[in-house]
Amino acid sequence: MSSTMKIALGSLLVGAIVLGLKMLAWRMTGSVALFSDALESTVNLATALAALIAIRVAAKPADDKHPYGHHKAEFISAVLEGVLIVIAALLILREAWAALGAPRGIDAPAAGLMVNLAATALNGVWCRVLLTVGRRERSPALVADGQHLLADVLTSAGVAAGILLAAATGWWILDPVMAALVAVNVLWSGARVIRSSLGGLMDEAVPEATLATVREVIAAEAQGAVEAHDLRTRHAGRATFIDFHLVVPGDTSVFEAHEICDRLERALKARIEDARVAIHVEPEHKAKPDEGIIVAPDPDA
Repeated sequence: MSSTMKIALGSLLVGAIVLGLKMLAWRMTGSVALFSDALESTVNLATALAALIAIRVAAKPADDKHPYGHHKAEFISAVLEGVLIVIAALLILREAWAALGAPRGIDAPAAGLMVNLAATALNGVWCRVLLTVGRRERSPALVADGQHLLADVLTSAGVAAGILLAAATGWWILDPVMAALVAVNVLWSGARVIRSSLGGLMDEAVPEATLATVREVIAAEAQGAVEAHDLRTRHAGRATFIDFHLVVPGDTSVFEAHEICDRLERALKARIEDARVAIHVEPEHKAKPDEGIIVAPDPDA
């Protein structure tokens, strides 16, 4: 079982425990803000399940119907997570609006907050794990799950502060106000997850730092060629797709051109994990010196 699969399974277990603790905290206090926090955790559980399914699908090898693989399944999962987060935010807003009209005191706030604090601490630890492993393994599903948990941790801290202030001052209206603020933060988190995931589905180019690495490798490792142009990149899950046109001198044999391409492909895969490289070889008259990547001269030539 891959590390991403193990982490996705762990997210299900952690999500179930956190949901149980937060529901207990709500039952102990009757706080609308704690209820909103618990409601968000139901989304955590649903998104963890969606991430697990997406990672399993994304790990499938390419086939006749999916010659480029199944990597985009993780982006689909991340978009679904974002939509679920937005729905949770709207449900929280509804509860907050109803409670604003009739604010009530909170039962056993200290005990309820202690239980909620335990859930928040567990979420915080797992959030760090998800973001670390997700970025290392380049898993959009795990990163989206981690970002959602980070928002959950921040909102839980805000809820706790609001309840403490309400208990100290007797201003019980702060309870639904905090719930409304939680909803706004959750809504922002969901919109951000959707935006980043749609970029992957729309074949957004790789980050500038990665693009600079690709250009650097081509310039340094394509000795024997003249230049490269029409560079295009995209990412899908763990895979990074790179394709470009490589211009070689007119008297270059097919064997020599193939050797240059093989060298370039090895160099790109050494610098960029799970790179998928496609190179189209062209003769000199196809060169675009004003917009292409100029190849460094061969020091041995």
